[in-house]
Amino acid sequence: MRVEPHTIGSVMHIIQRGTRGMKITEDNQDRMRFVRSLFLLNDEYMDSNWLKVTSQLSLFERPSHWPERRLLVRILGWTLMQNHFHLLVQEIRVGGIAKFMQRLCGSMSTAYNSKYHERGSLFQGGYKGKTVHDNSHFSYLPFYVLVKNVFELYPGGITEASKNFNKAWQWATDYEFSSFGSTIKNLTHPTVNDPEETISKFLKDESVFKKESQELLLFHMNTRGREGGRGEKFKSIMLENW
Repeated sequence: MRVEPHTIGSVMHIIQRGTRGMKITEDNQDRMRFVRSLFLLNDEYMDSNWLKVTSQLSLFERPSHWPERRLLVRILGWTLMQNHFHLLVQEIRVGGIAKFMQRLCGSMSTAYNSKYHERGSLFQGGYKGKTVHDNSHFSYLPFYVLVKNVFELYPGGITEASKNFNKAWQWATDYEFSSFGSTIKNLTHPTVNDPEETISKFLKDESVFKKESQELLLFHMNTRGREGGRGEKFKSIMLENW
């Protein structure tokens, strides 16, 4: 099953990959469009020409003639990778997650194809979604979605990040294509709507979470591929191989 059953209030971990493992963004303009999409497409109202009518506006500015924003989903956290993205979202209206994902992926495919003269879907089929049932998962999900994935993008990857952890941590908090930095700094990000602090309340303070993240990173690197490793416990919500 690609998307598990969910109801109002359910929290879901979503991953969507580029077709054939291809990149889903090529440059910072594409990446900024993804960030803007998380904000502007998370709305009951949909303007089919939204890219055009917002092209002269600031990143998170909505046209004045649009009706008041009404969220389709609550976005709790996200990270954009080279060939896929991760979302932590909460269903707040029936069918909200499905509608939002349809809009997001359809819009990204249309924009990519137009810019790079391609055809077809940018993505490898439908998105995968795992419903988070156990609060204990939130002790791991922020690390997995917001830290581990961003560290993979650090120059030299996770291996170099583990060797230069303090430098990598600073780099990760400044990485603008993830909600990690704003979450760990306790800052508001326009794309994130988490009034109950579902994610941030599990991060404690930055110094504690930083230490825990370093320990988890080293543990994973030392036990990767071994039966019984900590990752085994969370395979159901990871949606990809570590």
